[in-house]
Amino acid sequence: QVQLVESGGGLVQPGGSLRLSCAASGFTLTPYYAVAWFRQAPGKERERVSCISSSALFTYYADSVKGRFTISRDNTKNTVYLQMNSLKPEDTAVYYCATPPRGYGCAIDRYVFDQWGQGTQVTVSS
Repeated sequence: QVQLVESGGGLVQPGGSLRLSCAASGFTLTPYYAVAWFRQAPGKERERVSCISSSALFTYYADSVKGRFTISRDNTKNTVYLQMNSLKPEDTAVYYCATPPRGYGCAIDRYVFDQWGQGTQVTVSS
């Protein structure tokens, strides 16, 4: 079955690091699919935090995470990662990975992303 599965979330102290994984099964991410990370905190809109193009040549970061988060992809593992450093309490959210239809890049509306994982909880707290 075509599926995206996030993992790597957990509880971390402010200033700590986590690496999230988005593993695709049932289809091949590269070279067809851009992949984005979104997050949603309770009572807040879902926010796009990062995106990587199918070629991995282009990346996007929200201003709130720029310089702290790094998105990457490992073609051999059919997986996209989000390395999160210098975590802040405001990073607390459920993190989702998502893909648009094949052939779309990162510079698209969030509603174009039509395949989503189940999410992984990231909690940054002392």
